[in-house]
Amino acid sequence: MINRQNRYRIISLFLLVLVAEIASAQSSGARPQIAIYILGAAALLLVVFGILSISENLMQVEAKQLGSDTTKNNFSITPKLSELFAGPSPAYVAGQGVHKLTKGYNINLLGSASKEIKSSKAKTFAVKPTNFRGLSPIPRMLVAVGDEVKAGQALFEDKKDNRVKYVSPVSGEIAEIRRGSKRSISDVVVLADRENAYLTHDIPALETATREQIVEFLLASGAWTLLNERPYDVLPDPDVIPANIFISTFETSPLAPDLGFIAKGKGAAIQKGIDALSKLTSGDVYISLDASGEAAPAPEFTGITGARLHWFKGKHPAGNVGVQIHHIAPINSTDKVWTVTVESLITIGELFQSGQFNAERLIALSGSEFEHPCYVATHQGANIADLISDNIKDGNIRLIAGDVLSGKQVDKADFLNHADNQITAIPEGDDYELFGWLLPIKPRPSVSKTYPNFLFKNHEFEPTTNTHGEKRAFVMTGQYEALLPMDIHLQQLMKAILANDYERMEGLGITELSEEDVALCEFACTSKQPLQKILREGLELMREQG
Repeated sequence: MINRQNRYRIISLFLLVLVAEIASAQSSGARPQIAIYILGAAALLLVVFGILSISENLMQVEAKQLGSDTTKNNFSITPKLSELFAGPSPAYVAGQGVHKLTKGYNINLLGSASKEIKSSKAKTFAVKPTNFRGLSPIPRMLVAVGDEVKAGQALFEDKKDNRVKYVSPVSGEIAEIRRGSKRSISDVVVLADRENAYLTHDIPALETATREQIVEFLLASGAWTLLNERPYDVLPDPDVIPANIFISTFETSPLAPDLGFIAKGKGAAIQKGIDALSKLTSGDVYISLDASGEAAPAPEFTGITGARLHWFKGKHPAGNVGVQIHHIAPINSTDKVWTVTVESLITIGELFQSGQFNAERLIALSGSEFEHPCYVATHQGANIADLISDNIKDGNIRLIAGDVLSGKQVDKADFLNHADNQITAIPEGDDYELFGWLLPIKPRPSVSKTYPNFLFKNHEFEPTTNTHGEKRAFVMTGQYEALLPMDIHLQQLMKAILANDYERMEGLGITELSEEDVALCEFACTSKQPLQKILREGLELMREQG
């Protein structure tokens, strides 16, 4: 169905052509009746167009009320533009519907991780209370320095809800409890044993277990902290049942790890995790699959049962779960939905297989400043210096936990965040080019057609952190809407956030967004606005208002 913005464009174009025709008729001395006929025909066409638009909207509303899947079936009188102009779907889709996203941009960077796994040399691991929004800066500690803990043993709990436990990813000794400002706890550091010793829990039988029993098991084992609730990206309330649960099986961000490679051989655990999650929601578990490649996604994903599979094809940010939610079942002001990463899904599935919290992770070391970009096998919260030792180049380097668009700057003494699956290393951009904005000396990633990047689609760029400009006036450019594959007016939303206009923020769709969804727009922003920071401030304001 043609969206509202495209309808306005079509009507505007039609009116312009109509005015031009009338002017032409009058200038050529044609009889006045011609202009009247043209106006009558235009009025008739506009009426027909309006009837079609209203009919299509009513069909969509009725289909949703009847429980039909409006994302797979086109309940419309006219075909979608994507259906008319998009290429054929891959054969492996087997005739299933594909969400074909036309907006976005892929940034090709040098240093993608090879499909090689190296063993980790990490000796220390940490759980960081700051990773969890809404958790007290000083949670209730359950251990002290010098205590011995097992993998999966609780380190601290939420003061507001002591059912929620935060557990150790490895067994070993509590080496340090680091504190930040105002005595807040920043890291609980564990010196790992050579061999992991796991705390084992009694496993409820999924076939007969109630939702309450599964929730209690996840809370006691620490796996509850692997779940994420939207809107706001917070830890879910155990007493709230989500409308749906969403899982993206692919990432499209720059140098993103291959989730199919990470999931290789984990099919049984993935299916077990899906079986458990399906009992926690009143709706469905949705799995998003990548239809952009020539080869089919990993069989560990395509073979999933008990969930609703949706195919997506498009450029970044097509792999973002927030974009996928928008096209599958958009979040409204009252909905609560959960999202789960592939790595967390595997941990949950293995928990229901063995009764043990297994926090093993494959971390992609990517970027031009690694000697050998590859994957390293470790555990959640590993020390970064241990992971990258003997593999990092010399020089002034920016280390990023995550991708270059939405990741966080870290140093070697830091630890991985609980959801990290990638470390990126690129040159620091503290050197300036004379007239670099006017005379680009070397190729750089850019969405602008000023640079001939579109002629070299497979070229891999070596970026720096230089923004090539300072913060400027927040002007209307239309850049955001050309890159964000969501029916959201992002520029107006950002200005509503800056103005603390709560009603407009909600009306413009702030609850559908997370920082990663606007990261590409921030990269392309002519005004150099910190869109991710602005969005988070708006989300926190909305969350505080309840």
